[in-house]
Amino acid sequence: MIDEFAKHHLHGRLRRDREALLWKLDGLSEYDARRPLTATGTNLLGLVKHVATVEARYLGEVFDRPSPEPLPRWQDSDGSDLWAAEDETREQITAFYRRTWDRSDATITQLPLDTPGHVPWWPEPRPNTNLFAVMAHVLAETVRHTGHADILREGIDGRTGLRAAHEREIDEAARAAHFAKVERAARAAAPIKA
Repeated sequence: MIDEFAKHHLHGRLRRDREALLWKLDGLSEYDARRPLTATGTNLLGLVKHVATVEARYLGEVFDRPSPEPLPRWQDSDGSDLWAAEDETREQITAFYRRTWDRSDATITQLPLDTPGHVPWWPEPRPNTNLFAVMAHVLAETVRHTGHADILREGIDGRTGLRAAHEREIDEAARAAHFAKVERAARAAAPIKA
């Protein structure tokens, strides 16, 4: 009973956060979806590509259920799984992510939580694991990168939140007042030396 509850709960959270990550692209220009927004080049479309690749590998390869399509390289020195090349469209990347969901959902649905898996890129003694641990890992990765996407999107146009249903009109005056209050508290706690 607890296994089914745990699987259902983790799977539901994963589904929610997948949608939230894609929602961060809604309404953006092609440039804003792709442009580097941090010193390390982090960008919204690249986060989607990375999370799709992570999910495809963990909920596919780890359980001997590899993706039927070639996966982008990942964790290379050039970070090629973290940005979209000129010839990769937003539609291709988001469609790849949605196809990955379908394959991952089948893995989650068809396998018990204690199904053994092998993660060859994890160091000893951890490469042998199970579906429960992998689901928790994929959920953590998805949540982490969706949080990154939330901050990046806020920097572009102020939009925050999990989904459109939670979105409210942005009160610029209230945001500015809150920002000023936090800034005053920071300065009071650590005065700037002249």
